[in-house]
Amino acid sequence: MANTFIKYLKLHKVSLLLALLSIVFYYAFAYHLERTDFPKLLALFAALFLLCYKLIQFEKWNFKLLLAVGILSRLVFLLTEPNLSQDFYRFIWDGELVRNFINPYLEVPDTLISQPDLVIQNAEQLYQGMGSLSAKHFSNYPPLNQLFFALATFLGGKSILGSVIALRGIIVLADIGIFYFGRKLLKRLNRSPHLIFWYFLNPLVIIELTGNLHFEGVMLYFFVWAMYLLAIHKWQWAGVVLACSISVKLVPLLFLPLFLKHFSLKKSVLFYTIIGITSVVFFVPFYTSEFIHNYSKTIGLWFSNFEFNAGLYNAVKQIAVQFDSKPWELIKIYGKITLIITVLIVLLFTFLRKNQDLRVLLSSMMWVLTLYYFLSATVHPWYIIFLVTLCIFTSYRYALPWSAAVVLSYFAYSQPDFQEHLGLLAIEYSAVFGCFIYEIVTHRNKS
Repeated sequence: MANTFIKYLKLHKVSLLLALLSIVFYYAFAYHLERTDFPKLLALFAALFLLCYKLIQFEKWNFKLLLAVGILSRLVFLLTEPNLSQDFYRFIWDGELVRNFINPYLEVPDTLISQPDLVIQNAEQLYQGMGSLSAKHFSNYPPLNQLFFALATFLGGKSILGSVIALRGIIVLADIGIFYFGRKLLKRLNRSPHLIFWYFLNPLVIIELTGNLHFEGVMLYFFVWAMYLLAIHKWQWAGVVLACSISVKLVPLLFLPLFLKHFSLKKSVLFYTIIGITSVVFFVPFYTSEFIHNYSKTIGLWFSNFEFNAGLYNAVKQIAVQFDSKPWELIKIYGKITLIITVLIVLLFTFLRKNQDLRVLLSSMMWVLTLYYFLSATVHPWYIIFLVTLCIFTSYRYALPWSAAVVLSYFAYSQPDFQEHLGLLAIEYSAVFGCFIYEIVTHRNKS
């Protein structure tokens, strides 16, 4: 036994050293980094991506080792609060409301905080932590997400850190689920199962999901599970699980029209019916006459008010400003145009591609999401994770360099007014568009 262990250490000593170094860097990221320290953040991020690349290069068939590295890297964050995002305060706030049978879609925190009989634990700390922007808006998190928030506050007791640990546990379990179903789906698609490590060991995934508690991972767990169910022809259950994904984050709604040609007309109607009924079941406990108005108003803000790490939008804005256009008016017009263009893109990919094949369907989803992000005025770093996931099920890889280059957008976190550096964004998008165009040309030449 001892000889076997020693032989294993000798055989994998370089990879084990890289893995140890990764965990040390994740520890430094989790416990010794202020988000205002952009040079340190950039250095750690770059080092972690390099280590991720080398680990996959050296050990891509050693599933047990890489799985262990991925899990240990996530567990490093277990006992710390997020240091790059304050959204978790709102997650816990909403969870406290739901746990006490208060509808989070009916009152904004700015109103609730003034109530003397407010039952929320640590209300003042949560209110101050979430920031003024979140506090003045209704919750935009779908109902199943709210139930996860409530579960975390229940498991976390009266402690913010306890709730953070519970949220983190949910996200880590979801990532393990993505590894499990993602690997099985890759095999079904006749792709190398080691590709799942480009998700599971990706520093952006580990930092933004486990570290900063964004629930894209939980959404993706249900999404990947649903795609696997489609692959094994259990489409009824796939409809139920896909509805769960939508009820965590709304992004998969973009893809629903694409299923029209994946099934026959009769089967697609049944598939949409299953998704609709399941979604209604989740929404019913929160439904009131004000719910639809408040929720749609909050979702609409993403198209008309917010901007961050935008590609095409920043270029349009810089040109428009030269012609005396007012930015706060431009984004409202741009948001409406983007919505129309996105709908047209989805329709084109619905009717012009052979989405009957699951591989084609997944690539259509990738293209739709890519073009939507290129057009969008708001592309938070963790949004790219969905694109990373879709890319590993196709022959395209441009989302992987984007998941590395997106770190440049974190520069805004180092500024008191969150002012973005257009030069850094230009470098990010030049790299992304360069990889994107190169892959398109390469694939076209091969075909």
